[in-house]
Amino acid sequence: MINVIVELSKYIILTLMIVYTFHCFYTVRQQDEEERNELLRQQLILIFFMDFTAFLVIYLKTFDFQVILFYVEMLVFFAAVQILYRIFYKKASLLLLNNMCMLLSVGFIMLCRLDIATATRQLLIAAGASGIALVIPVIIRKMKFLRRMTWVYAGIGVVLLAAVFLLAQTSYGAKLSLMGIQPSEAIKITFVFFMAALLSRDTSFPAVVKATVVAALHVGILVLSRDLGSAVIFFAAYLIMVYVSTKNLGYLGLGLAGGCAASVVAYYLFGHVRQRVSAWRDPMAVYQNEGYQIVQSLFAIGTGGWFGMGLCQGSPESIPVVKNDFIFSAICEELGGIFAVCLILVCMSFFLMIVNIALRIKNPFYKLIALGLGAEYAIQVFLTIGGATKFIPMTGVTLPLVSYGGSSVMSTILMLAIIQGLYILREDEDEEFERRRKEAAQRIRAREEARRTGQI
Repeated sequence: MINVIVELSKYIILTLMIVYTFHCFYTVRQQDEEERNELLRQQLILIFFMDFTAFLVIYLKTFDFQVILFYVEMLVFFAAVQILYRIFYKKASLLLLNNMCMLLSVGFIMLCRLDIATATRQLLIAAGASGIALVIPVIIRKMKFLRRMTWVYAGIGVVLLAAVFLLAQTSYGAKLSLMGIQPSEAIKITFVFFMAALLSRDTSFPAVVKATVVAALHVGILVLSRDLGSAVIFFAAYLIMVYVSTKNLGYLGLGLAGGCAASVVAYYLFGHVRQRVSAWRDPMAVYQNEGYQIVQSLFAIGTGGWFGMGLCQGSPESIPVVKNDFIFSAICEELGGIFAVCLILVCMSFFLMIVNIALRIKNPFYKLIALGLGAEYAIQVFLTIGGATKFIPMTGVTLPLVSYGGSSVMSTILMLAIIQGLYILREDEDEEFERRRKEAAQRIRAREEARRTGQI
């Protein structure tokens, strides 16, 4: 009987995910507010039933009462987040909030299936980060001095990265964390604020040079620390923000050429880079060593097929560091390739929403922040999924909100809170524009009326 439930559950979960993904794109197109709100409520129902089905299967396969406790705690967390945002921020983007809950749900399901203790830690960190995130939209909205702290952001980033390089222990071949915290995750935010503060005021050649020097310091320290994934994310964000602010194709071309040259130099200077490229080119040739992870990842993806093997039916634990770097492979194995494609589309919906917010904000500082954070999010998703599927060499970064990683989850939730603040700011700008338009129309009508009655 349990096997029948497990087999049916994977199709139920897949159907719910497909419908949710459709809602992500269909809701954006809805002009009627009542219809849009109904679709958003349906999304919450889909998330609830997907979580219920998944955790029921995990419990039936393990008979571990901790799974039920975790499920209840998770529901309380999601309910608190949804209710508090609706109370404090009536103009917040509920679609953005729903997508965050969906991605966290997928992560909690897979982590609970792999290791309940890890899932519990992730939930505690997400809850703490969400508590902090509740005040961030107010900060974005009220504290106008943020755009004047240009060199404070730069100093914080360089000092913290240098501290990691000098003091951190090597873990998985790279220097990543101090006292269990990975500063590069938080510095992604301060780096975007630095670039936005500098380039929103001045896009001249000297300003671009200053931005390039600071970006080179960030990326250089990360490369020396062997944190290649973060280095790529910082470099991509720098390149996109410089191009968007200056609209100069020359800078984009020079940046791409410089990035390609730096990649070649890194290949010949660093042995770990050569190992990852070797594992990417022919992982079976180095299966016993550096190719083992990617081969196991590909086996898992291939084994799952389109519909997956079902929760607790695969062997994702055979992939080294599966909870951090290869969670996407575990999802493919147990939930299927179609589910994984839907997950990618939800991430894409996330990114497109951020870009849409950026394009509609009039203030250049806030516009660049939204674009920079959106670029970092998209590049990180691409690096994680690309590395797991052997599309690109493995970089060792997490899938935002899905993979296990306290610093990653916290920084992503804070990043989304900043985006919520920018969304609310955009709504304020739209209301102000509409108010001024109505006042101007009233003045015009008053002048016309006065002209008709001979008062002018």
